[in-house]
Amino acid sequence: MFAVRSLVGLVLSGVFLVAGCSSPPVPSEVARVSSAPAPSSSVASSVAREPLTVVLDPGHNGGNARRPDVIGAPVPAGRGKTKPCNTTGTATDRGYAEHAFNWDVAQRVGSLLAAQGVRVVYTRADDSGVGPCVDERAAIGNRAGAAAVVSIHADGATAAGARGFHVAYSAPPLNAAQGAPSVDLAEAMRSGLLAGGFPLSDYLGSDGLAPRDDLAGLNLSERPAVLVECGNMRNAGEAAVMSSVDGRQRYASAIAAGVVAFLREHAGF
Repeated sequence: MFAVRSLVGLVLSGVFLVAGCSSPPVPSEVARVSSAPAPSSSVASSVAREPLTVVLDPGHNGGNARRPDVIGAPVPAGRGKTKPCNTTGTATDRGYAEHAFNWDVAQRVGSLLAAQGVRVVYTRADDSGVGPCVDERAAIGNRAGAAAVVSIHADGATAAGARGFHVAYSAPPLNAAQGAPSVDLAEAMRSGLLAGGFPLSDYLGSDGLAPRDDLAGLNLSERPAVLVECGNMRNAGEAAVMSSVDGRQRYASAIAAGVVAFLREHAGF
């Protein structure tokens, strides 16, 4: 936990780079490669290596509601099942949409990771399109050879008082990447969010972790992958945090710290 808290402190320094901005930079296309710092001239070319790739998957999309025919179509979901291509997501009681939250936080996470030399790939190019479908989101991570795939969401539970985050991973695993690597990534996400001051879910999962067999994006992944439900948008307190620029930067810093901790432990970062 000490190591993750230190990473949170390092990542939080990125907050000051975006302070006062209502939104972070927007990528021009899906699978845009983030700019990584150029290597120092003092570093021998023989030790240069390709940057690690992290795929960030902002859940849902802003145009999904206008195309129910597309997002309602069945697609492979793994384990011999199908699911709808996508959904519209949830929203706070005041109308702040989950897709907008997911998009904003993902861009902030990506900016923090890129500043540390990580190659960042996004599963969608903006917050006004439709899809992509959940099977294609998994395929993007697979094609990228991602060291980690993090799907960013927020929940819409209506149970009274329901609050807190949980991290889902595919279980039972369907391949080696869905086994220990994905569990370790989930635990790193949990540690990052806890160190960032966010509470564990009190209504879903166990100790902040939720093994799932029904999430297509996780079932179809061949890379270490998790889905982070950052909190409950129907909880007034958490909705207020998610609706604020500072709150979204806090979430981004905690998620980025979790990613970095995982990369350092498992990918030689």
